[in-house]
Amino acid sequence: MCSAFPKSMLLAGALLAMAVHAQARDLRICADPNNLPFSNQAGEGFENKIVALLAKELKAEVHYTWWAQRRGFIRNTLKAGLCDVVPGMPANLEMLRTTAPYYRSTYVFVTRAGEPQPTSLNDDLLRRATVGVQMIGDDGSNTPPAHALAERNIVENVRGYSVYGDYRETSPPARIIEAVANHEIDIAIAWGPLAGYFGRRQSTPLLLRPVTPQFDGPKLPMVFDISMGVRREDTALRAELDDALEQRRPEIEAILAEFGVPRVAKNSTHAGALP
Repeated sequence: MCSAFPKSMLLAGALLAMAVHAQARDLRICADPNNLPFSNQAGEGFENKIVALLAKELKAEVHYTWWAQRRGFIRNTLKAGLCDVVPGMPANLEMLRTTAPYYRSTYVFVTRAGEPQPTSLNDDLLRRATVGVQMIGDDGSNTPPAHALAERNIVENVRGYSVYGDYRETSPPARIIEAVANHEIDIAIAWGPLAGYFGRRQSTPLLLRPVTPQFDGPKLPMVFDISMGVRREDTALRAELDDALEQRRPEIEAILAEFGVPRVAKNSTHAGALP
């Protein structure tokens, strides 16, 4: 009898664990496995951390579909039914139904500490210095800073760094920030979360300053609200995510701060250096 008692307890525990597991819902996430600071397969990105918070709030288990975030990413993952949620999407993206934004960030100027900093896209320093910008392609879909410099005829002194990078390397988008630290270029104009995360990890002290103007004409925003995206018909899931994002807002803010994500308030025109 005494020896059978622990076995019965173990069996009851196993059955209970199986029942709980059977009742748990899946939160199926589409993400890039090599895209720090946003996500990686080890779960080290800030989007991974935020997704884990939402899963706790929704009493769900996270299951990832890993896919390099290139052109066709949404088509081959979310639209193909392999997953249900894409973190880190611009708010109101037409191909998706997006949640309320959970942060708002900006492109930033990245310079070495103690060296001249541009104050805006109209600063003459951008004509004299070697400037790095993030590039997507040659078909008119480049990043807003790349278009803004081209419209000012600032071209000859500009160096392009692929948003995608060499995928055989770890965290390929970091190269543009490393180039400033290594004195390969004088200034980088990069997406804030990327610059904030990798800027802190350089041996050379770097400074970040929000790009101004925030809207370089009606079609060139330098600031973006960032949301979660779901399929357009998934209104119930979007509503659940909205509620979870609101409930976990203080914790999300703490994660963003930990990763050095620059955040700007709506209607903010602050152009000072970021920490």
